[in-house]
Parts: sequence; structure tokens; C-alpha cells
Amino acid sequence: MIKISLVGDIGSGKTYISRLFKAPYFCADIEVKKIYRNNRKCFFALKKKFPKFIKTFPVKKKELSNVIRNNISDLKKISLIVHPIVRKKLNVFLKKNKKKKIIVLDIPLYLENKMNKKDDIIIFIKTKKSDVDKRLKKRKSFSNRILNTLRKKQLPLNKKQTRSNYILTNNFNSINIKKKVKILKDKILNDRSSS
Repeated sequence: MIKISLVGDIGSGKTYISRLFKAPYFCADIEVKKIYRNNRKCFFALKKKFPKFIKTFPVKKKELSNVIRNNISDLKKISLIVHPIVRKKLNVFLKKNKKKKIIVLDIPLYLENKMNKKDDIIIFIKTKKSDVDKRLKKRKSFSNRILNTLRKKQLPLNKKQTRSNYILTNNFNSINIKKKVKILKDKILNDRSSS
């Protein structure tokens, strides 16, 4: 199994690009949304920790944003509740797909949390910061303060790029990026089969 991990800036298009590989993919952000929607145990843990903010099940994004806006350091407390559940889901995903040729991982802080193994293929999604910021500002729950806090938790982009096997430039043109992903996927498969 070839394990591909996509890394890059927040909002660089990793989730969209991971689908273009046409392979099983694991998106941590999607899993987190499902956890907030379906996992009562997580809800009760969050409600116990933040009774002033977390009121109803399923957990609402607005309530979580209010927790973080009230105290930015509470982001870490939320992570300590949610991340172990995401890790379990990732392990289930890896077991389920162990016979597949390629799987794709879209996990924020993949490198920062030292989740990468020696044989993993890391693809850095290169984007213009101005393009990314413009796209992020269109999001309903956009907060500059939260974005800056999240960015601070990440490795600098130049370090992520240095640690990557491939660089894929995303200029947010869907036809262009579809072609690039197909070429890169073929290259990865060829390189692996010849090594």
C-alpha cells in the first residue's frame, strides 16, 4: 500500500485534491465534523469541559467557535478530547484499506504530530498566500485570530515543502489541477513499481 499524505497551508485545497486521486482517502476535518454530529461521548466530554458554551447535541460549530473566541488556549483542550477519536478512526481506515494500491491522507498537523512513516509519500500543496486568504475570508466561520493561531501550530510552509517528496502547485483551476494530479499519481505508481 502506498500511503500519500497531503500537506500545505490551511485552505490550500488538500481535501479537494485528495478526492482527485480516485483512491480511498481519509480527511481528518470531515471526520471531526462527523464526530461533532454523531458522537455523544465527545459531546458530553466537551459539555463537561465548557458548560457555558456547549449546550446541545449535535455540537454546533458556532458554539465551538465561541469557546475559542472566549479563550484561544481552549483550542488545545478541545483537541485533547477530539484527536484520540480521530486517531481511532484513522486506524480503522488504514486496516480497512491495507490491500489497496494507494490511499490518501489529508490530516492537518500530520508532520507536526510525527505521524509520518519512512515510506510515506508526502506531497506539498503549493499555493499563493493571497489566493488562500481570499478563499478563507469567504468561509462563514472565518476568524483571523483563530486562523493565525492555527497557522502558528503548524510547521513553517518552507519546512513542509523541504520535507515533501513532491510539490503540487494549486492555482485553484480545477481542469489544471485534475491533469496535474493524474500525472503525479502515474509518476508515483511508476516510481514505486520500479524501485
